[in-house]
Amino acid sequence: MDYQLLFSRFAAQAEAAPWPRQRQLHECLRQAIRQGTLGGGVRLPASRTLAHELGIARNTVLYAYDQLATEGFVRPDRRGTVVAPWPSAANANTAAGHRPAPALRTGLSRRAQALQLTGSAEVADAAAAFTPGVPALQDFPLTLWRRLLERAWSQLRKPQLNYADPQGEATLREAIANHLRVARGALLEPGQVFITDGTQHSLDLVAHAFADAGDTVWIESPGYQGALAAFKGAQLKPIGMVVDAQGIAPSAADWQRHRPKLVYITPSHQYPTGSVLSMERRLALIAQARAASALLIEDDYDSEFRHDGPPLSCMQGLATDAPVLYLGTFSKTLFPALRIGFMVVPAALVAPLRQLLHGRSPRGRVAEQWALAEFMHSGQFSLHLRRMRRLYRQRRDALVAELTRQLGDVADVHGGSAGMHLALRLRDPHADDVSMSLWLRARGVVAPALSQHAIGQRTQPWRGFLLGYAQVPVEQMPERVQLLARAVRAATGP
Repeated sequence: MDYQLLFSRFAAQAEAAPWPRQRQLHECLRQAIRQGTLGGGVRLPASRTLAHELGIARNTVLYAYDQLATEGFVRPDRRGTVVAPWPSAANANTAAGHRPAPALRTGLSRRAQALQLTGSAEVADAAAAFTPGVPALQDFPLTLWRRLLERAWSQLRKPQLNYADPQGEATLREAIANHLRVARGALLEPGQVFITDGTQHSLDLVAHAFADAGDTVWIESPGYQGALAAFKGAQLKPIGMVVDAQGIAPSAADWQRHRPKLVYITPSHQYPTGSVLSMERRLALIAQARAASALLIEDDYDSEFRHDGPPLSCMQGLATDAPVLYLGTFSKTLFPALRIGFMVVPAALVAPLRQLLHGRSPRGRVAEQWALAEFMHSGQFSLHLRRMRRLYRQRRDALVAELTRQLGDVADVHGGSAGMHLALRLRDPHADDVSMSLWLRARGVVAPALSQHAIGQRTQPWRGFLLGYAQVPVEQMPERVQLLARAVRAATGP
């Protein structure tokens, strides 16, 4: 056995782990024994001999041998050190008298597989055009944010290192309440705000806190797959409700036959079509939800970016004590890695929700919450939003112009009046947008297929693409849309 070659191979593999020589030798020999390279009964070289061969201290070899003996990999005898019998990976299942062991079951459970999202972009694609939901990270004031974080950490005392209030830090809840009153027309007090780890956490919490297994929940179709996963995970019964140009449109028969416990909506910028829920339907939904003792889940994920016309008020503020659970996030307005979102719950639900969370979901990350609160109280948050609105409007205009120029004869743009994405709907109702999306992904463009956002079988799925434009510079739009056009033309003809 060439131990020098064996040791050098292991050292090359273990470069990422800066272990001392004695640990390296121990791991090298242990790996060789487990893999069968050093079989049972093989006598290892004397410690002096191996030390000389490898050019290391004898004490290093003695340490490795002693450790292997303690673990049962080798046995010392009068003549030295012998490898103990050990079933290698190659012969573990073929030993005499033993049947091969069954293969280890791998993968997710059937329940978990049912929750997997279709057409979701990988994390590695987050910076690619046209990944939805990604803000212009290059334009975030990172230097200012670092200063705010450093200041927050300098103000922390030992008591703040413990578990915190399950609702979140009071100063951040106050900042959020102040912002929502002014910017979204919300009717609330800071005590109604609950800090969460983002919209998905909020959805999971709502699904488990305000509905029982088997309860019916309505969700827009096409709709947000993350919400669908949260409801399925809570063992609720989701029913897709058709979306048109004015948003979700449940009929009177739906309220009678499929009475919901929860209704999930994205009224200010429907995901993924971008339609805006009309005022008439907003008021009707509130009245119908009250009559049915249902709760409306208003996901206001990117409503801060209104490009055409004045900002729309949120549904939560349209009526006193509206049966609305209002969800917001800073993933779109600031950056996704912040992982801070919030919920505004009706006053009557604050006490029971707080009691549920107490001891089960204690808050943390005090420094980040303090920094965010100062970012908002100081006016920097509003300033950042104004800058991003201008930037996103420019990028939206550039994208719409290119889509119209290159694909205007075969597709229509929907939902560009607000937010950070729009929908390109192909006029061919049978277009294979999934295959086109995969073709584009292989070429570095993320354009999720709209058909994969269909929920239920109530209507013909939209065919086309969900296009996020917030992170795509204006000068890159022609080239990116040209690639999109190539995929469409190749699939649908000239």
